[in-house]
Amino acid sequence: MNTRILVAVAGIPALLLIVLYSPRPVLCGALCALAGLAGMELQQCVSGQRRGVMAVVSAVLPVFTVLWYYKMTEPPALLWTLELMALFAYAVRRGGKVKFEQLSAALLSAVAVAYSFAAFLRMDSTGTDRTALLLPFVLSFSCDSGAYLAGRAFGRHKLSPVVSPHKTVEGALGGLAGNIVGGLVFVFLTGGGPEYPRVLALSLLCGVISQLGDLSFSLIKRQYGIKDYGRIFLAHGGVLDRFDSVLFVTPVVEYALFRLP
Repeated sequence: MNTRILVAVAGIPALLLIVLYSPRPVLCGALCALAGLAGMELQQCVSGQRRGVMAVVSAVLPVFTVLWYYKMTEPPALLWTLELMALFAYAVRRGGKVKFEQLSAALLSAVAVAYSFAAFLRMDSTGTDRTALLLPFVLSFSCDSGAYLAGRAFGRHKLSPVVSPHKTVEGALGGLAGNIVGGLVFVFLTGGGPEYPRVLALSLLCGVISQLGDLSFSLIKRQYGIKDYGRIFLAHGGVLDRFDSVLFVTPVVEYALFRLP
């Protein structure tokens, strides 16, 4: 608990500083670092190797995607195609020593994980107030906190015992309630009165998506027999342990706020 409090005390001000006040290049650099670390963690998970060419490649490829969105808005289809061909060329050169799951982890990181982190750059490029970039975190961490508190207090029925033994149905409902509270408080503090109905609906939707993200990355961990993806956040684990829900929620928030009429 002490290490969790320490990470929160140090991490929350850093998050606010980078998201709200940092120049765009600094925001991009932070997202590159998170995407690269996430890619490396996923590769280390599936390969069981802490070092190696694939770990480095899986850390570098997501950075290319984030850097693309620093200037562009359309998906880098050609970049991803070239990365795919390069990965398979390396696998062929290695004569079967690189497994398909390693290639899949590298591509998942380069495309999906990096695309989600880059959503903050895409939202920022619209010229919106930077406070909007906090909403994916609010609708992830509020859900996580609500699920934890409700699960500890009322949890009786297992939600997915094989994937995540400690999660309960009661905790999942608490996560939805936590998201509603977090979303409405966010709108109140930012003065977005007319946005209450939209954020309420988005809070409920992201309450489900946030928990799906958590369970999805837990599923991968269970398959490969690890407890945490890393230790960069001490007791909170690695980037994928802390931002698993954020990765699922952020593109949804982006679409809801900036693409729907």
